[in-house]
Amino acid sequence: MLLSVPAMAGGPADLPTIRTDLTPKDQARVLAVTRPTTDFTKPEPFELMQGGAGTSRKDVNRDAFSQSSANITFEEEGTFKLGDALFRKNWVSSPSSTQASDGLGPLFNERACQNCHLKDGRGRPPEGDAGSTSMFLRLARDASSAEEKAALADHKLLNFPDPVYGAQLQDLAVPGLKGEGRMHVDYQEQKVTLGDGTVVALRKPSYSVENLGYGPLDPRTTLSPRLTPPMIGLGLIEQIAPADILAHADPDDRDGDGISGRPNIVRDALSGQTTLGRFGWKAQTASIRQQAADAFAGDIGISTPEMPKPWGDCTQAEKDCLAMPNGVQQRLGAVEAPPPVMDLVTFYSRNLAVPARRDLDTRQVLGGKKQFYEMGCISCHTPKFVTLRGTPNKAQAFQLIWPYSDFLLHDMGEGLADGQQVGEANGSEWRTPPLWGIGLTATVNGNTFYLHDGRARTLAEAILWHGGEGRKARDRFAGATAADRDALIKFLESL
Repeated sequence: MLLSVPAMAGGPADLPTIRTDLTPKDQARVLAVTRPTTDFTKPEPFELMQGGAGTSRKDVNRDAFSQSSANITFEEEGTFKLGDALFRKNWVSSPSSTQASDGLGPLFNERACQNCHLKDGRGRPPEGDAGSTSMFLRLARDASSAEEKAALADHKLLNFPDPVYGAQLQDLAVPGLKGEGRMHVDYQEQKVTLGDGTVVALRKPSYSVENLGYGPLDPRTTLSPRLTPPMIGLGLIEQIAPADILAHADPDDRDGDGISGRPNIVRDALSGQTTLGRFGWKAQTASIRQQAADAFAGDIGISTPEMPKPWGDCTQAEKDCLAMPNGVQQRLGAVEAPPPVMDLVTFYSRNLAVPARRDLDTRQVLGGKKQFYEMGCISCHTPKFVTLRGTPNKAQAFQLIWPYSDFLLHDMGEGLADGQQVGEANGSEWRTPPLWGIGLTATVNGNTFYLHDGRARTLAEAILWHGGEGRKARDRFAGATAADRDALIKFLESL
C-alpha cells in the first residue's frame, strides 16, 4: 500500500502518488520492511534504532532530546552546536548595545526558542503563577465573505487573525508597552468508568483571556491552545516521501473502517507551490525552515527573510507597538535574523536525534505492542516509514524510521475540538502526532502533559480523550483488562 496509488486518485495538489526515487528492487525492500508485523514474540529487526542510523544511544537523562543525529559528520557537528547556541539565545529589545541580538518583540511570548521547547521537548499548560511560556493561544476566525473563502480555497491563507490581537496572543512586551493579555484555563473534572470498574478522572479545559490590553477580542475569534511539541526527528519527518503519506489517506473512508485521514494541503511560502503540510498540530506547515520563521515572528517577534516583519504579530490596530524601535541593522541585512541565523537554526532543528528504544524485548512491552496493533491504534499511528533516497543531507537519506504517525488529519471528536479552521483542517481535526520519545517526557521535562493542550496528565488519559475516528480504539482500551491496559502503556513508555 505504501508504494501504490493512494485512495486519493490523482493525488491532491498534483503531489506524486508513486515514489520515483527507488529502483524496483528498493521498492520491494521498502514495502516488505514497512509492512505491519504480525509477530509479537520478539522485537522487529532495527526496531531499537527508531530514528534510523541517526538514533541517539546516549545515556537517558534530561538531555535525551538534545543530542545530535549520530550519523552527521564532524564538521556538521560544529554547525549543529552553533545552531544550538542560537536556539538557546535570548533576544533583547531595541535599541541595544548588542546589535546582533536586539529586535525582541515588541510583543512576544518568550525571548528564546529553548524557553518554549523546554530541553527540546514538549511544553506544559499554565498552572497558577507559572505563566504560559510553553503553551500559546492561537487566535483565528473563519472566512466571512466570498473573497475570503476564495483566498482559503486557493491556499493563500490558513485562516483569518483577530483584527486587533493578530494570530496569537502575546502576553509579554518590551519596556514601554503592555502585553496583550493572559491566558486563563479552567478545568472541570469528568469521571470515566472503564470496563473493569476502574474510574479515571479526566479534566476538561475551557479558555479565556484576562486583562486584555487593547480592547475586546472580535466576537468571531476562536481560542485554540497549542502546547509546544518535542523537536526530535523533524529532519526525518521532512524527508518522508509525500506518496508514502498520501498512501494512508482515505478521506471518503472507502474501506469502511471508520478512519478517514486526509492531508492538509498548504502553500509553501518559500516556493509558492501547494504542497503537503506535515508540521504543527494541524499539519499547517510544509517545512522546518518555515516552522522556524513562523516561531521567530509569532513567539519572539523577530523578522527573518521568510517573515520580514520586524514588529512580529503587531497589527495596525496596535499603533503603540508599531511605533516601537526594531532591531534591523542595515549592515547586517534587512531583517533581524538574517539567512545565516536561519540556516543554523534550521540545521539544528533537522538534526535533533530520536533516542533509542528501551525495554523493547520485555514480555510486557511486546504484549503491549500487540495490544497497540490489535486495538487499531496503528490505523493512525503508522509505525514505520523509509525516507527518500535523495535528501539535502545524507544523514536523513533512506532511513528506516519508527515515528508512529501517518501525519494526516483526523476528526478526533467534539471533546478535543477547538472550533478553529487551519488551512484544510477543520475545527475537530488534528494531525496524528508522532509517538517516538513519548516515554521520556517525564525524564526530559519533569512532567507528563499530553495532547495539544496538555489536558491529559497520563498516557491513559490521553487515550481516553480520543473520539471521532479514534473512538473505536479508545473503547477497546477502556474495555480491556487492567493487565492489557498496563502493557499497552508500557509499550508507549518504551518509545
